[in-house]
Amino acid sequence: MTAEAGCRAALYLRLSRDDTGRAGESESIANQRSLLHDYALRQGWPVVAEYADDGVSGTTFDEVR
Repeated sequence: MTAEAGCRAALYLRLSRDDTGRAGESESIANQRSLLHDYALRQGWPVVAEYADDGVSGTTFDEVR
């Protein structure tokens, strides 16, 4: 598969509830980062931004401040 001209990627990483309470970067964030960077590379998409909600589980709608 070839990437369309001008395609770029922004990655969004979200904490797994299984990783809540760990010190440092969570294992789920590190795994997601690796998988998404590899996928973008295979598609030929440069990664231009990365957003991570480390410390906030996807099982809550609480606002991060």
